[in-house]
Amino acid sequence: MVSLRPASTALRPCSLVWLLLVLCLGDAFALSDQSPRNDQRGRLPNGLPPQSKPSSVPGNFQSVTPLNAESIFARSSVVPDGFAGTGSSRRPQERTFKQQQPRPQPSRRNKFLIGIGKADITGPVSELVMAGYAHDDQIASGLRQRMYCRAFIIADINRPEERLLYLVLDNINSDTSIRTGLLEALANSDDDLSYYNQHNLAVSSVHSHSGPSTGWNYFLAQVPQSGFDRQGQQAVIDGALLSIKRAQSGLQEGYLDLAEIDIPDASVSRSLWAYLANPVEERAKYAREIDTTMTGLRFRQASDGKIKGILTWFPVHGTSLYGNNTHITGDNKGLASWMLEQKLRQSPAFTKDFIGAFGQANEADVSPNTDGAWCEDGSGQQCNFTDSSCPDGLVTKCHGRGPMFRAMDLGVSSCHEIARRQAVKAEELLVSPRTRWTPIEAQLGVKGYHFYHDMAFWRFKTLEGREAMTCPAALGFSFAAGTTDGPGLFDFVQGDANPVPKNPLWTFAFGLVKAASRRQKICQVPKPILFNGGQLTAPYDWSPNIVDVAMFRIGQLFIILSPSELTTMSGRRWREAIRKEADKFMKRVRPIVVTASPVNSYSHYLATKEEYDIQRYEGASTLFGRWQLDAYMNLSVSSMHYLVPGNQDLPEQGTLPPDNRRKSFNSNNPVPPDLESRTPGYGAVLSQPKSRYVIGQNVQATFQGANPRNNLRLEDTYAAVEQLSKDGNWTRVRDDEDWFLVFTWRRTGRFLKRGEEVDITWETKGNAKPGIYRLKYYGDAKTRFQGLQPIEGTSKSFALYAR
Repeated sequence: MVSLRPASTALRPCSLVWLLLVLCLGDAFALSDQSPRNDQRGRLPNGLPPQSKPSSVPGNFQSVTPLNAESIFARSSVVPDGFAGTGSSRRPQERTFKQQQPRPQPSRRNKFLIGIGKADITGPVSELVMAGYAHDDQIASGLRQRMYCRAFIIADINRPEERLLYLVLDNINSDTSIRTGLLEALANSDDDLSYYNQHNLAVSSVHSHSGPSTGWNYFLAQVPQSGFDRQGQQAVIDGALLSIKRAQSGLQEGYLDLAEIDIPDASVSRSLWAYLANPVEERAKYAREIDTTMTGLRFRQASDGKIKGILTWFPVHGTSLYGNNTHITGDNKGLASWMLEQKLRQSPAFTKDFIGAFGQANEADVSPNTDGAWCEDGSGQQCNFTDSSCPDGLVTKCHGRGPMFRAMDLGVSSCHEIARRQAVKAEELLVSPRTRWTPIEAQLGVKGYHFYHDMAFWRFKTLEGREAMTCPAALGFSFAAGTTDGPGLFDFVQGDANPVPKNPLWTFAFGLVKAASRRQKICQVPKPILFNGGQLTAPYDWSPNIVDVAMFRIGQLFIILSPSELTTMSGRRWREAIRKEADKFMKRVRPIVVTASPVNSYSHYLATKEEYDIQRYEGASTLFGRWQLDAYMNLSVSSMHYLVPGNQDLPEQGTLPPDNRRKSFNSNNPVPPDLESRTPGYGAVLSQPKSRYVIGQNVQATFQGANPRNNLRLEDTYAAVEQLSKDGNWTRVRDDEDWFLVFTWRRTGRFLKRGEEVDITWETKGNAKPGIYRLKYYGDAKTRFQGLQPIEGTSKSFALYAR
């Protein structure tokens, strides 16, 4: 039961201590109050501080190809059984566009300029708190798979200055600090990247809960992660910039097509009680309580018709790996990208540098733990349907179970299986002759807009004409209860809309920080306020009040760019509102609408007003009150004229959000020098692998190592497997990109005997074939007088035999 225990999505006890400590110290954490600002048209000022440049790498991304990539698509990572997709006769619950005949013949009028790039954004893999579960004892201890940014550029072939840039990061978020830093990097780049600005840049994430904690802009989100990690944030910016440069350098004529496919078994609702509060007649429009449709945008080269990439949207949380996992990874969507890329790059119908991105959609109430939520207390009971509690009345033992939870491996096998189900369906979408592709109409052009809006006490009219108001940001009591993917602590439960708290201690404790104003309490009804973040500014802003309002249009495809995680029904309502408005000016062709979230910043959750009233986790995390969804729809619908073909107007940027990068505290310890005088020396093999293994066994070697925080080794590797070729040379056949090659770091000893060890483990059950191999370790030692020194180690060779 211990190994099943996910961490909390809520603040932990140590985090609460941090809150009080930082408030007492105040501006002692602040480094500077001066931050670069954008002007009102979305441009960046001149004279911004230069960004560090990424290391020089080849222009076209090339990855190590597994020896047997087909087995990546095996039914599970434990028992491979081929890679055939699991078909489904179930009808998709919602058709978002009219089906066309398969494989339409391209025409010149449908050409775009397209470019796709990929680069490494992996941050620190040791010593720092990981992101997502807000579990302050989930300290990173290594790397299971590197994280990437995948960049997609789409430009009008006749007006190439009109273009859009869509990024998918394998991390937890794309908060304000990341987007602002990237805009600065674009403005200061030596390359011609001046095309990209506030209006045509979308920065999304897969929302992995197993990555480094980087990029949080606001104080409350930083507290569980011990502050703002600049090394990790810069890794994301540098990698994203490199992916954009690669996409830009490969711009070429191409075609875009859209199709969809149903994935019925990769997700489940984790807040069905709240979903059922939505009107019966509205729920009757849909086959399921979650969206199970994957929408894919295909990129094809005009020169030879080969498929260069695909950008998909499918809602499922990046919470397959539990909160006690301590190896960095992009969770199920990052893994799905690797699976698809490794498989399809071997096909002649695809380019050798094919890139597949698995973007997020309306996933706020959607879990990958498809076996449901159970009480891990020996009772054998499922969690309470309304508040996710167990027989003891608490949520602490309520955990979601993935499809392979019996493996008891921290969610690793379940993560692989959920990734496989997405990758198989994406492959089926691309290769099946039954797929019906809808050509994207290039003559309609591409458009995008972006501006900021302050949600604090904003009065507006809903689309139905009702007067409403949003509120300053606040989190409710059920936020602290966490979710079934990662439960909270103490006596918090989901679904707590009681204005009189069950335990008045919490109201008293957090009221000492700053009690919500009477106006705020009334505005947020029925949410009982726990964290009144929107009205707290010491030592700097706790939560966002200013949100990004943005949308893209590519031909007849509209992409809603939400800064908040959308629940299933929130996404459906928003899509329908945009579709109705788009119908007014898209006369000749039916508009297609998809949702993407979270994008451009992180403003927690977005539930419908009916779900908000239930106050489960998603409702309690809807920052701006009961009418937040209506406000978002008002802002986007009223801005649709910016997307009309031929329109050249753009909105003013409005009130800019605070840039807290230079104010943010960082309580993480600096990296100390590695000990120089240890024997037998850096890179020495402390434990050799055996001489022979059978496929399915784990191969492991232990090396004397150094702290991986010394050098993130972007576009490089900490671990590798080399194979002995027939000509007697050793060839690298896998590295950190490989899911089945695991890098683990730890400190050993104390004081003068202090040292560091590295385990490199190859899980051959995944994608190996017989041969002679050896393991390699690469690192960088931090010495007191000579700076960083590269180190490496090599194990003895071993034979791998078929089972």
